[in-house]
Amino acid sequence: MRCLRTEAAVSRARTLVKDGADIIDLGAESTRPGATPVAWRVEWARLKPVLHILSRELGQTPISVDTYHPETARLALEEGASIVNCVYPASAKKLLWLAQDAECGLVLPCRGEAEFKALGLSSPADETRVLIDPMIGFGTTREEDMSLLGGLRRLARLAPVLVGVSRKRVIGTMTGADSPADRLGGSVGAAVWCAMNGASVVRAHDVKETRQALDVARLLAATAGEPQPGGIA
Repeated sequence: MRCLRTEAAVSRARTLVKDGADIIDLGAESTRPGATPVAWRVEWARLKPVLHILSRELGQTPISVDTYHPETARLALEEGASIVNCVYPASAKKLLWLAQDAECGLVLPCRGEAEFKALGLSSPADETRVLIDPMIGFGTTREEDMSLLGGLRRLARLAPVLVGVSRKRVIGTMTGADSPADRLGGSVGAAVWCAMNGASVVRAHDVKETRQALDVARLLAATAGEPQPGGIA
């Protein structure tokens, strides 16, 4: 969710926690395909005031920082973040080394066993703080996105999986909703399906609605003796 002023970003984070978010993910550079990159100093200047306030307000709610710059990640951890969300494969190894030193959580882009092993990882037990993100919608076709979503259980055998599919193009192609604003129902449906089929964490714009849906799914799963769905970032 775009919030261009510190006050708006802080207010939005507070609302997301109230609505049921388990993790707050902060980013100061657009990761949309074709977006213009920014230098890490610019990214940090945008991020710091928001993180400074939230790290002191949110208590037990973990804060994740969405970045591919090791410099930003290091400063964010010092400021109170506890998870680094690496959004580009080229930075994955550097951020893995940083996260290992800092003993923090880390989300890495990964679409299969070959990529997982290329990072030097061999099993979930080796890196208990690592989650993997199949990066739905990043340089992929609809068919590739559908295949990745259908293979979440296989990915989950490598490490816990985080999925961000909220309002994305693949939801539009499945529902016919051209505008991201019209993809709420499809996004909630996809989030519940992902959470019930291998995802440990789902990223959502519409936290209140997604939380309600996941809570219902969790109650029904418990009644049926099925595995419980994951949380929301």
